[in-house]
Amino acid sequence: MKPVPPPPLRRRAPRVTLPECAFATILLENRRQIPAKLRRVSLTGGLLDLAVYLDERLSVGLTLPVGSGVVQARAEMLFPMRSVTGYLQPFRFTSIREEQLHILDREISELLKHPLVSSTARQELGVRAHTSLWELL
Repeated sequence: MKPVPPPPLRRRAPRVTLPECAFATILLENRRQIPAKLRRVSLTGGLLDLAVYLDERLSVGLTLPVGSGVVQARAEMLFPMRSVTGYLQPFRFTSIREEQLHILDREISELLKHPLVSSTARQELGVRAHTSLWELL
């Protein structure tokens, strides 16, 4: 009797933690828009910083600033975590067009090549530098 081989290891999608915050927009089914800060992103999902959390398993539209354009996708909200300024809420992509996925992949790959993102790259991602300590609080 042959032993069962272990299942192949699944590799996690590379994640990029943004050095500053990029602003994203969540579109609910009732057409209400909720602003969010994008903290981390990968090809499978990411992490948002929200003032109020959304229900777990809620299906939403998501608009993310990437490069010179935006990526629009459908996502499912996952379990929120309390933070100092509000809630950190992970999400996973449930539907994203192929060309949008390629744009996101290209931008993530570019950020992984340059761990210290320059100020011009931050501006292209919709990220702005803080001008004072008060903005950090």
